[in-house]
Amino acid sequence: MTDHDGGPVALVRAALVAGGVGDTVRTFPAGVPTAVAAAEALGCGVSAITNSLVFELNGEPLLILASGAARVDTGLVAEQLGQGRIRRASPDFVLQHTGQRVGGVAPVGHPGRIRTLLDTSLRSEELLWAGAGDHYSMFSITYNQLRGITGAQELQVR
Repeated sequence: MTDHDGGPVALVRAALVAGGVGDTVRTFPAGVPTAVAAAEALGCGVSAITNSLVFELNGEPLLILASGAARVDTGLVAEQLGQGRIRRASPDFVLQHTGQRVGGVAPVGHPGRIRTLLDTSLRSEELLWAGAGDHYSMFSITYNQLRGITGAQELQVR
């Protein structure tokens, strides 16, 4: 699917516009499949890259929007949520719940609502960049806009 036929990037663009953020998607022909690659392409620090990480919690998807500069501590997150064990989701589980493939998952543009957590360490960045639905696209957004458009719960994730 391409951006023009209702594919993942088109859905992300539509969600951004509907959420009042505007279409800030940029496409990179060489791809931006990792936080490091994205930071290099954008000329920003890895801490400004917002990874959209899908986990499984009690059979349901849990999306954690975390700084590209650190790993999520799933034990800490589970303890704060007061719920069961958080496991990394399989690629098929991610695709089923987000409509997007691992490495290109966006915080928005999913077929249904996903419980979302937002890494509080991202607050220190003036402008954030997040995946826009595929390995070639990113969009810019502020912390407050990201919290608002996703309805995310703010949480320390590391």
